[in-house]
Amino acid sequence: VGHCHPDIVKAAHEQNQMLNTNSRYLHDNLVDYAERLSKTLPEKLCIFYFLNSGSEANDLALRLARQYTNHEDVIVLDHAYHGHLTSLIDISPYKFRNLGGQKEWVHVAPVPDTYRGLYREDHEDSVTAYANEVVNIIEQAHKIGRKVAAFFAESLPSVGGQIIPPAGYFQQVAQHVHKAGGVFIADEIQVGFGRVGKHFWAFQLQGEDFIPDIVTMGKPIGNGHPIACVATTKEIAEAFAATGVEYFNTFGGNPVSCAIGLAVLDVIEKEHLQAHATQVGNFLMKLLNEQKIKHPIIGDVRGSGLFIGVDLIK
Repeated sequence: VGHCHPDIVKAAHEQNQMLNTNSRYLHDNLVDYAERLSKTLPEKLCIFYFLNSGSEANDLALRLARQYTNHEDVIVLDHAYHGHLTSLIDISPYKFRNLGGQKEWVHVAPVPDTYRGLYREDHEDSVTAYANEVVNIIEQAHKIGRKVAAFFAESLPSVGGQIIPPAGYFQQVAQHVHKAGGVFIADEIQVGFGRVGKHFWAFQLQGEDFIPDIVTMGKPIGNGHPIACVATTKEIAEAFAATGVEYFNTFGGNPVSCAIGLAVLDVIEKEHLQAHATQVGNFLMKLLNEQKIKHPIIGDVRGSGLFIGVDLIK
């Protein structure tokens, strides 16, 4: 919502003057914020865990998935980056290839990139072809006695090259992953909160019939203030709680962070920032496409709202 937005600065300052405690002390801001956030999401994503960073959110999502499924393995997209914790470096091909290599419980699926990827725009059914790559991974894992806990992907792969997965890909993948006893985790840390313009969440670009089992949020959620969130279903949350090992985060969901989160949602709404992302994004895409006609080095221009990629080629 812009650097030092006065509404955000004011919300932080006012709450700081009154009270800032850890989340063992109940505070209305946490409940108010969870309720407000829930209105932006599909109804079944109704349980919220608050944390301090996107990395913390993705780590908790992994824990939730494993506890719910009693499985360990994770399928990720090639070139993905999900955070700086050890658990997340392990599921980030972008990082682990330069470090300790791939763990046996991690499986890498090709990015559903119809410009540079395995199956391109001229393929008769790139959606099914990319989804079948996930089926192959699941079958290979089962052959060696491994079980899939989660398919973990950014709704729009960012580090992997600002990729827009073809509509219907996530639906097919979710079907295969659910059949294998796993869950679908959508990482919205870079792409959520109206950035894609048409929708509040990037996973909604896939269509109304697609709902992830877990959604993680970070970055824009607090406009630079450290706050993050995991949203999930009652069933997954109950399986997690059943261990008796409660989830606790000293600063996650503190009153100041929640006041800031609420203020961010207010600004997005009040200043029509979703519509703004659509308009500015369309304008930028139009200009970039004009450049594409002039310059052969520009191979592809793709995007949604203010999530845009320009692919330069030789």
